[in-house]
Amino acid sequence: MKPVLMMILLLICTPVGAEQARILAIGDSFFATHSGSERSIPDVVERELSQRVANRSVMGARIIYNLPLTGAMGFNISRQYRGGPWNWVIMNGGGNDLWLGCGCSRCDRKMTKMISKDGTRGEIPALVSKMRRAGSRVVYVGYLRSPGRGSPIEHCRDEGNELDARVTRMAARDKGVYFVPMADLVPSGDRSFHTADMIHPSPKGTAAVGKRVAKVIAEAGG
Repeated sequence: MKPVLMMILLLICTPVGAEQARILAIGDSFFATHSGSERSIPDVVERELSQRVANRSVMGARIIYNLPLTGAMGFNISRQYRGGPWNWVIMNGGGNDLWLGCGCSRCDRKMTKMISKDGTRGEIPALVSKMRRAGSRVVYVGYLRSPGRGSPIEHCRDEGNELDARVTRMAARDKGVYFVPMADLVPSGDRSFHTADMIHPSPKGTAAVGKRVAKVIAEAGG
């Protein structure tokens, strides 16, 4: 087995009791970026709240992912979750499904498979409902937007807005579910919130997102 896959498997299979954490983070590269230097979004949340956060996010992970082996290793975001003493689950996802899965165009069917227009059906509401039944409160984190300067995700703006709108409707139905949008965080023309690829968050970006997420959790009683 390749070393990177072994590392992912170890991360996903780490016993809950060994982590001493009550907050779980699951998602894609938006959460995984800078985890090696402890500057990822979950790392920032951990420092802001002074609470341990178990980060199980995986680069390239999707909401809809059908390959069983790599899905079990975390490339399927729902497989990153497993029961534990989680007071909170922080999650994101959907970006790879839209950008890689349909090129942010003609994505209606994939969007609806992830989450219906009214926010009640689909893979995302099903996963959130599962975590809520286990007693966790859930924070769904939106994506940063392109600053409009040389980003390959610039044309994904409309799809990102639609995903945000659907998740907002889902969260409105349950007091234990919070949506934290990021569409307004990056000023027009400001490249400093992104890494050089203009897709992933820079340390400045992860700090800003993490602080916004931590503020929501703190205001809800931690």
